[in-house]
Amino acid sequence: MAGRFAPSPTSDLHVGNLRTAMVSWLMARHGGVPHLIRVEDLDATRVKAAPRVAARQLDDLAAIGVGSDGPVVWQSERVALYAAALDRLPTYECFCTRREIAEASSAPHGDGYRPYPGTCRDLTPALRAARRGGRPPAIRVDARAAIVTVMDAWAGEVTAEVDDFVVRRNDGAFAYNLAVVVDDLAQGVTQVVRGDDLLTSSPRQAWLARTLGGREPRYAHVGLVTNAGHRRLAKRDGAVTLADLRQRGWNAGRVRAVLGASLGLCAADDDVGMTDLLARVDPAVRPASWIWPGA
Repeated sequence: MAGRFAPSPTSDLHVGNLRTAMVSWLMARHGGVPHLIRVEDLDATRVKAAPRVAARQLDDLAAIGVGSDGPVVWQSERVALYAAALDRLPTYECFCTRREIAEASSAPHGDGYRPYPGTCRDLTPALRAARRGGRPPAIRVDARAAIVTVMDAWAGEVTAEVDDFVVRRNDGAFAYNLAVVVDDLAQGVTQVVRGDDLLTSSPRQAWLARTLGGREPRYAHVGLVTNAGHRRLAKRDGAVTLADLRQRGWNAGRVRAVLGASLGLCAADDDVGMTDLLARVDPAVRPASWIWPGA
């Protein structure tokens, strides 16, 4: 059994990422299970400087007191596991472009996700062979509109219809949903704490876990850190990374205290460590969204 935090090394972690990592560590420790860190570096187009960026991310996590109780796992080293899992799933080739999907599918969900309408599922062998001469196909699961319910620690039951989502892109890269589920099963992850923007992906991932013969972890989705305009915090919002804040005179302890205060666990000027915050955390209380006050 374990909890985990799994950053993608696309850029330095900002205070929103660090806050979620803190909650992940606190929930794992409170539950008496190890806390693991995994580097999600599969998307080669977005993580070209992955080793350097990941090293900075791990350093920043360690600086605020969030570590891994086992070796840090890199997804790029686990491709064979994803390929083996893919072979065990009901799938089909999809030749649709994004434009074709947009024109054929219903309106996008609130998170921007547009359910796939199943266009390529029932192609005849002749049509499938003809389309193979064009763009390479993506691989989609054949979920048959399964209805899946998952339990979130704070949101309660979340039920959704699972569409035929992509598990391998047309450039050959394995998709996030497949990789994260395979890794969670392989690492014995039983608790996943992450931002609530990913709540709607939970039924898809639960369907994958169950179809692969496993069981999904218990989810706990944290409210996001936003800017003053109530939009999800990003690097464009100014001094939001640990490196930025250090240049303005903040040390890691001050960042930890401010984030702890946002969780209602201390005052923003307290001298606290992660063990202090652990003694005060109540896992029944959902960390709400929080507006970053700036440096």
